[in-house]
Amino acid sequence: TAIALVQHDPRRAEEVLEDLADLFRAALGGLDKITTLADEVELARRYLSIEQLRFGERLQVVWDLDATADKAPLPPLALQPLVENAVRHGIEASDRGGKIEIRSRRRRDRVLLSVTNTVPLNASPKPGHGIGLVSVRERMRLLHDLESDVRAGIIEDGRWRVSLSIPAA
Repeated sequence: TAIALVQHDPRRAEEVLEDLADLFRAALGGLDKITTLADEVELARRYLSIEQLRFGERLQVVWDLDATADKAPLPPLALQPLVENAVRHGIEASDRGGKIEIRSRRRRDRVLLSVTNTVPLNASPKPGHGIGLVSVRERMRLLHDLESDVRAGIIEDGRWRVSLSIPAA
């Protein structure tokens, strides 16, 4: 994507490369640290801006974020793999594309975070290895012990949802 933009839109190509650099820094920065939901959202926004160039109108993203949840502690790269899975299995697999919704809510002493995506009707699914979801579950358990909950599955309207429930800051 960045290479294709270099000749047509050098400024946008530079932005894509800066987003990629931030994603690489986060990935290489160590998964044993603690970050915040706000930082994770910013990283996911950068990732999705790159994917938006790739998929264009096929990728619809809805952000529904509660600012009072921003300081919730998360392990690094807790949100991005969930968003990446939504792109891979919900958008890339469908000729028509689809929609991803990222939502956060603070409820008293808890923060609820969800990533929901449409599921292609007639596309043959690309089986995943489950590594992203397993990794997020394990790192949530290490950070929050029994106080975190990670759930994933098809919801009532046929979409896929991953939900996290964690202690608020």
